[in-house]
Amino acid sequence: MQNIDRIYMSRKIEFQNIRERLGAHIYYADEQAIIFNDDALNILKLIPEHSASLILTDPPYHSTKKGNIVNDKAFSSDDEFIGWMECFAVEWKRILRPNGSIFMYCSSAMEAKLEMMLSKYFNVLSHIVWTKPNEPGFDGWKGKMKKEALRQWYPHSERIIFCEPALDGNLKRSYFGGLLKEKRTACNLSGHQLTEMIGAYGKVNHGGAVSNWESGRNIPSKEQYNKICASLESCGLQEPMPDYEDVIRPFEVNANVEFTDVWTFPSVRPYKGKHPAEKPLEMLEHCIRSTTFENDIVLDCFAGSGSTLVSALRTKRHTIGIEIDKKWCESIKKRLQSFALLPTEGVDGFKVMKGCLQSNEMPTLF
Repeated sequence: MQNIDRIYMSRKIEFQNIRERLGAHIYYADEQAIIFNDDALNILKLIPEHSASLILTDPPYHSTKKGNIVNDKAFSSDDEFIGWMECFAVEWKRILRPNGSIFMYCSSAMEAKLEMMLSKYFNVLSHIVWTKPNEPGFDGWKGKMKKEALRQWYPHSERIIFCEPALDGNLKRSYFGGLLKEKRTACNLSGHQLTEMIGAYGKVNHGGAVSNWESGRNIPSKEQYNKICASLESCGLQEPMPDYEDVIRPFEVNANVEFTDVWTFPSVRPYKGKHPAEKPLEMLEHCIRSTTFENDIVLDCFAGSGSTLVSALRTKRHTIGIEIDKKWCESIKKRLQSFALLPTEGVDGFKVMKGCLQSNEMPTLF
């Protein structure tokens, strides 16, 4: 079986396993998506470990104190809120694949405290500033602000904390670094010997690329990884090395997409039935495409409007959403059912998105 087929089947089996294991708790499910209507912590504790490749989620901000968002006004202090979010961090680390990623939206007021907490469990790689520009011709609420009444700079932007699982044992707390050292040591090879076998010499140290990989400074290409696997197996490695897609955290950007840590995706314009914290599909799809492979599982434990789930389907991923408010679960269900009615270009059983689905109404085809 080709590698890509093996990965596809692996992810599909993992998704079906979650669906069967948590069947009694499911609000709605189809072959690509699952919705749970429950407190997110209740469901997260039931999800098998190392199931999700990406956690893309938008928790209550706490600092905004919005009455129309569940739990946004539930905490009497910042510390109480951070303690609650740490319960999620513990479950996220267990559920996330070792080469997975997290995007967590938050307010500028809480970003520093959240980043400090998350750094106990994850390598925080970036804190992204989403500037939320208005579309041409749409003034939005920024123009209505009475600037003279302000006592500090108005928080027009939002933050997105981007991180990966951290495993102690090397300089950068890299999962792959630890795995490579473990397998190399099991074969009684020095870093210099493995370097010679794969021809990955460094310009400064004799350990070359192997030393850098094991410290977590950088990662091998797929070609280099295949050489590593072949070299270790030739030296008697008992168990085969995992597939590249199960080891290396994907990160794919280019000059045609947002590649800096300042993002300019326009916010979602008001419409009847809009979720108060709805995020634009284009931005969510950018997160998903950049950090996952097709068929991976994308998890949103504060699903809200369901835009993360729709974005995952548009990019041919499996997806799981958890939402405590039944009203929004029903709204997500309708969006997913609308998606299922779209014309398809049958690719591995996935619907190929041809409609916009930005709102909860039936999509307008391109």
